[in-house]
Amino acid sequence: MTDSSSENTIIDAASAAKKNQQQGLLAALCAFLLWGIFPLYFKLLNHIPVLEILANRIIWSLVLVLIIVAFTGRFSRLFAALKNRKVMMIFAASTTVIALNWVTFVWAITNDRVLEASLGYYINPLVNVGLGMIFLGERLNRWQGAAIGLATLAVVIMTVMMGTLPWVSLVLGFSFGFYGLLRKKVQAESVVGLTIETGLLFPLSIGYLIYLTYVGALQGGAVGDAFYEIDTILLLAGTGIVTAVPLILFSFGAQRLRLTTVGILQYVAPTMHAIWAIFIFNEEFSQAQFAAFSLIWIGLLIYTWDGLRPKKQKSGN
Repeated sequence: MTDSSSENTIIDAASAAKKNQQQGLLAALCAFLLWGIFPLYFKLLNHIPVLEILANRIIWSLVLVLIIVAFTGRFSRLFAALKNRKVMMIFAASTTVIALNWVTFVWAITNDRVLEASLGYYINPLVNVGLGMIFLGERLNRWQGAAIGLATLAVVIMTVMMGTLPWVSLVLGFSFGFYGLLRKKVQAESVVGLTIETGLLFPLSIGYLIYLTYVGALQGGAVGDAFYEIDTILLLAGTGIVTAVPLILFSFGAQRLRLTTVGILQYVAPTMHAIWAIFIFNEEFSQAQFAAFSLIWIGLLIYTWDGLRPKKQKSGN
């Protein structure tokens, strides 16, 4: 091989790697932007009870991911996971926590608690660090410890100043943290995993909707003996798209980006949530929430700065 051909090979490889990274960045950014508009979408379903929305979200998500599995030839991977008892036990646990996350998030949106939901996803990266220390034996450096300390202080301040535990933020932050921890323990693509998780929840979901239809309580009883109107059906079917598509895009992007880049991008969604809450939904931004958000933002800056530091500089901390 000549020097010229070797140089061309290196250039081609570098160009391919750069293109791969750009595609990953675009996919991940789109995922977080889609997650960011979730409150706007679910506000359109404000007239439907939360559990009814969740049941539809699960059913339509399963329909979409099964179509994707069929078109991409992933049935062999799906069946392999279904046959593995240990894998299915982990998926049973991940299904429970993601269902809790979904119902809490939709409840927060439909009950004008989007700001609290935003705080929950802000603290999630710091929750992940803490869970990694407890369950995976990962060691914290002093900067990570300081960031988690600030997050803890933020929760204490909100509890004391508001007179109540910010349970929405905690449930969302910890449920998504445990979901990520559980999914780390099983080697399965996001599409396959989501198929199994929605599949496990499908019997309860379809059974619940059949029951509501039978007793005339569909849409909180507003439709009586009839069924959903076409615009409502389309919105409910769309919950499958807004659930599955961001997860698929995120999986594609995360495989092509540095963890630090993904970590920075994940602040996009809760920032959008906070903007919608304050400027569109007119939620009150109290002094307690301002103090808590300030501490969380400082903690996230410390956490992000620590992640961006060169490894040599990190050693010994």
